[in-house]
Amino acid sequence: MANLGFIGLGVMGGEMVNRLLSKGHTVTGYNRTRAKAEWLIQKGMKWADSPRAVVAAADVTFSMVTNSAALQAIAEGPDGMLASLAPGKLLIDMSTVSPAFSRSIAAKVREKGADMVDAPVSGSVVTLQQGKLSVMVGGRKQTFERVKPLLDDIGPKVTYVGDNGQALVMKIATNLSLAVQMLAFSEGILLAEKSGIARETAVDVLVHSAVASPMVQYRGPFVLKLPDEAWFNVNMMQKDMLLALELGRQVDVPMPTTAVANEFLTAARAMGLVQEDFAVVFDVLAHMSGVKR
Repeated sequence: MANLGFIGLGVMGGEMVNRLLSKGHTVTGYNRTRAKAEWLIQKGMKWADSPRAVVAAADVTFSMVTNSAALQAIAEGPDGMLASLAPGKLLIDMSTVSPAFSRSIAAKVREKGADMVDAPVSGSVVTLQQGKLSVMVGGRKQTFERVKPLLDDIGPKVTYVGDNGQALVMKIATNLSLAVQMLAFSEGILLAEKSGIARETAVDVLVHSAVASPMVQYRGPFVLKLPDEAWFNVNMMQKDMLLALELGRQVDVPMPTTAVANEFLTAARAMGLVQEDFAVVFDVLAHMSGVKR
């Protein structure tokens, strides 16, 4: 069993720690808000007071934070991860951030004689709890081989995609489709509803149809009732959409459906729905269609 660290104990990070503990690993964790970690401490997770302390205590440290600014905050400074890195230690960053920024952090990690891979995931809390999460990994191949058994304990599908940053490119390519699919699904539901078909019936038909991707299957019912706590809120999704649009400009790939879906996320923000799950784009389109939830 491994001696692990985990920084960032939000909804997904916390569930990952829970799985790692269930596999018998020792985990030392840190979160900006300790209250979110209490349930994990009760399950046996050790608590550290800073990212630096986590890395000092662990051989392999996972991190999962909201954006590039948050990753910089836990990586740098006197209490950051870089401060206690030593030769042989490994970092596995699971945050969805700019590929270029991730590469810059990896370069600083290697200056310390340690190594880092980017390992974003595809899936939801439900996917993770069911043991069906998909993990993409970018970094040195030999480092991937070292960390793969640990990642296998989080999700059954672990894929090496190339050098540092490449897994993040793949994650961004994946996530842009989530919002696009949700918007298209909403269009179909509202077209059916305004033609006289009950919303519940339309949802039932579509989530059992040829368009029913795994995302549509578990998020489609959100057009009937949003979850009490967002699985992935408007802010988080729009961050990924903006990363996708920027990457598209860099490599000259037009992204028309991504751009349209992003505008609906902006509309959701304007309507005060920023903390809702991004499936709330249905509400935006419903409002435009003269339909109430």
